[in-house]
Amino acid sequence: MPRQARILLANTPHHIVQRGHNRETVFVEKDDYLYYLDTLKEWKKELDVHVYGYCLMTNHIHLILDPRNEPANIGKLMKRLAGRQTRYVNYQEKRSGSLWEGRYKSSPIETDRYLLACHRYVERNPVKAGMVDDIAEYEWSSYKQHVGLEADTWIDSDPAYQSLSNNAEERIRHYKNYVNQTGLESETNLITSALQRGHLTGTHRFTEEVEQRLGLRVEHRGPGRPRRMKK
Repeated sequence: MPRQARILLANTPHHIVQRGHNRETVFVEKDDYLYYLDTLKEWKKELDVHVYGYCLMTNHIHLILDPRNEPANIGKLMKRLAGRQTRYVNYQEKRSGSLWEGRYKSSPIETDRYLLACHRYVERNPVKAGMVDDIAEYEWSSYKQHVGLEADTWIDSDPAYQSLSNNAEERIRHYKNYVNQTGLESETNLITSALQRGHLTGTHRFTEEVEQRLGLRVEHRGPGRPRRMKK
């Protein structure tokens, strides 16, 4: 059976997940994380891909990427990230072979309704996994940049984040309150299902809009929109 073609959209954020081969550990030392992030910083500029958020776990990664005008650049970026990290780890550990699963998972995100929800899903991963009690304790995610705790703010500011407030301090306060709340189970299930199936993270209306843009039928999974956040 042929593999399902990925849905990649221009000027749309995508939730990306890639796991280690057989779910084995990918990041061991601090330098492993730093090398991956250095590659991400370099090639996001080279390919003009916006990085809205990320979380590097020990055996998998989450990225929120917007390919701008070239959807194919997501694949080019992921190929570069996987290839360089594999060569780096194999050299360090005097090993050979694959570091990653054969295929990363991706899901286009409806910006207005689900982008903030995906940020919460991604940045709460270390808490959900029991690695930390406070999101701010985890070093390898975009959370600290979103809330002003890290000076090197190299991630790109997305429209959903910007819409929280015109004032930077208020925006950070709203973001903290939102991300530190546990999301609705239905919201979490929709995001997880969309990733696993390679479907859209969004409402039925978003699905209809994408079908019109692509000129093909796109299967939709999940209920309607999540609740709006309270400021």
